[in-house]
Order: sequence, then structure tokens, then C-alpha cells
Amino acid sequence: MKRYLAIDIGASSGRHIVGWMENGEIRIQEVYRFPNGITEKDGHLVWDIETLTGHVKAGIEEALKTYPQIESLSVDTWAVDYVLMQGDQEVMPCYAYRDSRTEAVIPQAHEQFSFSDLYRRTGIQLQPFNTIYQLYADKLAGRLDGATDFLMIPEYLMYKLCGVKSHEYTNATTTGMVSAETGEYDPEIIRRLDLPRKLFCSLQKPGTVIGEYKGIKVMLCATHDTGSAVEGIPMVGNELYISSGTWSLLGVKTPKPLTDADSEAANYSNEGGVGYNRYQKNLMGMWLVNRLRSELCPEKPWNEITAEAEGKHFDHLVDVNDPVFLAPESMKAAFDSKLPHLPECIAGYFRCAYRSMAQGYRQAIEEIERNTGETYRKLYIVGGGAKNQFLNRLTEEATGKKVIALPIEATALGNLRIQMKEDV
Repeated sequence: MKRYLAIDIGASSGRHIVGWMENGEIRIQEVYRFPNGITEKDGHLVWDIETLTGHVKAGIEEALKTYPQIESLSVDTWAVDYVLMQGDQEVMPCYAYRDSRTEAVIPQAHEQFSFSDLYRRTGIQLQPFNTIYQLYADKLAGRLDGATDFLMIPEYLMYKLCGVKSHEYTNATTTGMVSAETGEYDPEIIRRLDLPRKLFCSLQKPGTVIGEYKGIKVMLCATHDTGSAVEGIPMVGNELYISSGTWSLLGVKTPKPLTDADSEAANYSNEGGVGYNRYQKNLMGMWLVNRLRSELCPEKPWNEITAEAEGKHFDHLVDVNDPVFLAPESMKAAFDSKLPHLPECIAGYFRCAYRSMAQGYRQAIEEIERNTGETYRKLYIVGGGAKNQFLNRLTEEATGKKVIALPIEATALGNLRIQMKEDV
């Protein structure tokens, strides 16, 4: 029986999951879990990429203790962040997407290439942390001088395993620099922003074997975790999905990117899928309530928090996608700054967050249906947020869609499904 290893890393934790086919279904076992998180260094938010690499290798060792024969492995993580390289030497630090370093340079980048022109070419929504703005900030800071490569985080981690530098398609599309027409890095964007052309290599598709580590094939999955998550959803037909974690990635599969003015105005993204386009939007997700909990009631169990939120009557809403919620020192203070009246108790903040998230989903779905000309009946929710029954009920009430909540390891399942393509 062939065994496969999915290394699925999110912004707050990572996990190593072994999978195999049994009676026509994928079976999984978690063999290693580790914490992850943004740290502060010299006034910037960064990733401890060395520790992350250590956990990746330690988890593989744990997997091999139980399963000495593993056919292949692959790594998926969040998108947009990367490691700059000078040959085989890292250029540190590895900045995190929540760092504010891009704020000042975005207008300068748009002087070279307007956002409307960028959107027409790439179909990627405007986010201050998009890789294109991070790279432009690096250019202006001189960090690209002497750089030979930039590797997105999962490709960097696989490079540390097998010594091969790769550029996977689904993750590359999140950079805001891949042509929606050709599926390769857009040379005109690179030229206009005066970025080193040698950094932008040909893109490889999920399923490509790039090397070997301790006798295990190292394979590219859809290395953007949302790309793998969509592959892991047991969807009947083409319906709406939310990959619910730190962010809520809400979208639908389309045959090709939609880069029209209405999609731009709604700030929708077109990101690579495995044989399809993911027409989706980044919405603020469980980050809101996770930060509220850590600040206001870190010891209280989630079931008590949601029960109390459900029982209150605080009904004011906020725009959860307001930049004030991106990386505040105090999430409570961020809510206070946007509410006309303050909750009388802690539960009111959570109720406001959950109801506001559901309303954000409703608005985003209305935009999808208007822009695609399609009506959808179901909404599949996967990831950690799928376990929240209160939020699921609010979402069903707000959107009018049948919510199918699947509290499964969808990202790891998608990662494994791509590795197992010949077996599935």
C-alpha cells in the first residue's frame, strides 16, 4: 500500500498528514503538529523561516518512524510571501504579509503600472500584501541587488529538502504578476516595474516531481493552500466554497479568469486551480475572533464563547475587510473604532464579529452571482471555521444558500489527492 505525506502549514500552525487509498477512499493520519506564527524583529513582522524548516524536517522523521516507506511528499502554505535568495544563501529577514512595509510603495508602483492595467492583465485583487508590492518594496530598499531567486514559502521549504528551486503555478498566480492569458509571469509588468527578469522562471504545474528527500519523491501539489483546499472538497457539481481559516477564501470555479471592470470593482481575484480558474475573494476570517479571544478571554473554551455570543442581542455590524482589522495592536480597540455603540459585555464583540463575517459572505456571493451570471444553491465550507455551528447558521441565514460544513482537513486532502493522482 502506497503512503503519501502532506505537509500543510498555516499562519498559526502546521501539520504532517500521511494518506493512503483504502477501499476507494483516502484515509489519513496526522503524525506531527507544530506551532507557527509571525514574530516582530526590528519593527517589522517576519517569519522564523529557520524554525519552520526545522519543523518540516522533524515531521518527516516522525512520519518515517511509523511509515518507513513513503512514496512522495509535498508542502502547501499560505500565499504571497517568499524568501529571497543569493545563490544558495537566504536574504533575511523573511517578511510576513501583515507587515506594513508595502503601504508607502503601492502608490509608487501604480505610477509605473496603474492598478486597472494590472488587474486587466492578471485579474488579481488589490491587497496591500500582494507579492508584487512586496517585491517592489524590496527593489526600492536595495534588497534585490544581487538576488538570484525568489521562492514562495512552500517552494523554499521543498528546496531545503531536495535542493531544487521551483515555481508552482497556483501559488505564483497570487503574486499579482502572472498573465491571466498565458499563465506565465507577465514580462511587461516585470519590465515596467524594473524588476530583475532572472527572478521570474517558467511555472510548473501541480503534480510535477522536482526532486527527492531521503528516498521520498518531492512533488509540487497546489502549493497555495487554498488551491489544495478546493481540490480536497468533495463537491457535487460546481458550487460556492469557503476555505475558512485565518482568512475566508470565498469563491467558485470558472473556466477562465474574469478580468472585466465589474470584477475589478468588486475586487475579485482570479487564482490558478488544477485545470480551472478560482474566482474568489480574500475576506477577513477567523483572525478576528482568534485575536479577540487572545486579548479578552484566552482561557475560555470556544463552545462557551459562541454560546454566549449567540445568546446576546448586540446587532451592530462592522466591515470586516476594513484595513483597521488587518494587524491591530488591539482587536478590541479596532472594533471600538468602528462601532457607533460599544457592547456591554465581551460576548457582544464576538457576536458582532460573527454576524459581520456572515454579512460579508452574503455581499461577496451577490457579487459572484452578478459577475458570473450564475446562481448557486450550495455553499461548501471547509477548514477550521467549518466547525463553528453558530457562524454556519448565520451564514445560511444571511446568504440563503444551503451550507454544507465539512470540518475536514480539506487542504491536506487536496495536497494528497494531487500526489495520488494515478491512484485516485
